Amino acid sequence: MDELLQEEDLRNWRRTHYSKEIALSIGGDGEVIIMGWVASIRDHGNIQFIILRDMYGEIQITVKKRECSDSLFHLAKEVKEHSSIGVRGKVRPQEKVPNGAEIVPIEIRVFSMARKAAPFLVQSRMSTVGLDTRLDLRAVDLRRNYLGSIFRIRQTVLNSVRLFLSEQKFIEVNTPKMIATATEGGAALFPIFYYDREAFLAQSPQLYKEQLTMAFESVFEIGPIFRAEPSRTNRHLSEAISIDVERAFVDYNDIMSLLERMILKIVDTLKEKNQDDLEYLQLQLPSMELPFSKYNYSDIIDRLQKAGERIQWGDDISPQIMKSILLHEHLNGFYFIIDWPTSTKPFYIKPSAADNRICESFDLMCEGLEVSSGSTRINHKDQLVERMAKQGLKPEAFDYHLRVFDYGVPPHAGFGLGLERLIMALTKVENIRDVTLYPRDIDRLAP
Repeated sequence: MDELLQEEDLRNWRRTHYSKEIALSIGGDGEVIIMGWVASIRDHGNIQFIILRDMYGEIQITVKKRECSDSLFHLAKEVKEHSSIGVRGKVRPQEKVPNGAEIVPIEIRVFSMARKAAPFLVQSRMSTVGLDTRLDLRAVDLRRNYLGSIFRIRQTVLNSVRLFLSEQKFIEVNTPKMIATATEGGAALFPIFYYDREAFLAQSPQLYKEQLTMAFESVFEIGPIFRAEPSRTNRHLSEAISIDVERAFVDYNDIMSLLERMILKIVDTLKEKNQDDLEYLQLQLPSMELPFSKYNYSDIIDRLQKAGERIQWGDDISPQIMKSILLHEHLNGFYFIIDWPTSTKPFYIKPSAADNRICESFDLMCEGLEVSSGSTRINHKDQLVERMAKQGLKPEAFDYHLRVFDYGVPPHAGFGLGLERLIMALTKVENIRDVTLYPRDIDRLAP
């Protein structure tokens, strides 16, 4: 390595400004220290332009041979893209560069030199290489402005969810992720060794959050769920983040109202706090009106059959089938499909008192993508045992859950919302892996 490019420690250096704050320093006589990584370099002979990127954006470092020492100019000429550096210098207005200002360096420190060229560009809005290549170097891929905007939107979504639910008097909880019995039955489980016996990674916090309504009435959890579904679609993950909500003394109509108000809060907050990201992504978030439209499952099936689709009452409604009627039925934006067949839903969902073939359940859709599902829950032990038996489940395996029903489980309802699915819907990203930091699916367990 060139002796001028020796890696250095921070020592007494500390950042004074982020990139977005630099313009505020124009006209001052003081020095600034900024830190980040080298996003790009332009060599114009006697002038070197370094674009430095930090967590908030980019700033131009302009190194002119006649304005600095030979050693500083040489260092600027030899530093590589992706290197982590610090720059001490003066701020100068420059209209045609990011943030309307540039830094004239007095000193540059290389904290970590990039030793390889990345197999893809991080400056372009869209990537020119395959997803697997990017995921193999995901931390580098995440330096792209495009993904930076996606994950800043994700952060705002999480913050607004927590704020909204807290204002609605919900308590945030954390439930076990190692469980003894399948939450919803079925084979989509990851078995693990738990000391001397078999356990599973939780498919959802469903049964625990139901129990917690006995003590706290209104609870929510934001955490991972695990589903061993051998799927390779662009909307499935083996590990995902779920926003789970449960409330006592309500039914599914109340929960749908809560959910749609939460979605409205999210969208309004994004419009307020993420204007730059929305502009960069060229996104126009919808103007939403409450309540969201509701469509009965049976009516949807009738419409599909009339449209020539080969589907029967009791079948699931796939996104591909939904797309065939979206244009004709104007099912755009967010809407609910309600009152699903009882046979298609988990054992804890309450059948309708008017017709037990259907249940008090809903899916929240955004165009053809399911982003959430919820229902009124069964709160009587005998009815719950009956539903378990009909689905081939052994009640004794759920004794830890059934025993609490002897102590007055209140009427309750709730939903689970897939965070990644919601981000896909809001940002129009087509592959769920691009809204996940480190995706886990049937083919990928690393990085």
